[in-house]
Amino acid sequence: MRIQNRNTGLLFICGSLLLLVPYGILSLRFGYPEILRQDAGEILGIFYNSGPVLLLTWLAFALVGFPLIIGCLKLGQELENEHRAVRWSTTVGVIGLTVQMIALLRWVFVVPVLADAYATGNEMTKVAAVLSFKTLHQFAGVLLGESIGQLFTVIWTFTISLVFMQLRLFPKWLSWLGLISSVIYFSAQTELIHTVMPEIPVIQYAGLVGSTLWLIWLLLLGTMLLQKKL
Repeated sequence: MRIQNRNTGLLFICGSLLLLVPYGILSLRFGYPEILRQDAGEILGIFYNSGPVLLLTWLAFALVGFPLIIGCLKLGQELENEHRAVRWSTTVGVIGLTVQMIALLRWVFVVPVLADAYATGNEMTKVAAVLSFKTLHQFAGVLLGESIGQLFTVIWTFTISLVFMQLRLFPKWLSWLGLISSVIYFSAQTELIHTVMPEIPVIQYAGLVGSTLWLIWLLLLGTMLLQKKL
């Protein structure tokens, strides 16, 4: 069992660290995520001029989710007989991570087509490309990736942190970090609702702070799994 725990820990550590590489590149080369608040035509133009490196970066950003999905499954297998909430929360976590991966892949297989149409087409084509991008972003990005994907990930993190606390598997502060990061990450949903209900106030930086704390929690969890026998 200890070997399996080490593998699970390594998956969480590698997955969370690998996420930082394409995210950093996207921040530097594409202005992500702030660019998503820009005009759709501007986003498509920048994407078109960035070349294949940007597309490959988005592909890497999506695929590095695989270690986290496998780690989530392995952790669930190790603990499912210890607490009745583990099995369903593992399913929720895997769905959340998978949905986020699928949503990110829109930048690899759909956005390039729209960017090309916007850059090379006539005025009517440009209008159609912008409208299609807005629809795609609202559905795949806001609804699937950020709303359902992140919400399910928050539910898994919150639930598994409670399980850790009840089973006394790790220091209490690790569980509290998971709970706190979940609550902050959840509050970022206000920004998503704001896209269709502008009167809803947005909690600034909730997504950035919540996701950062979540990655730190994941790294610490992986580190402790390397040393612990469940």
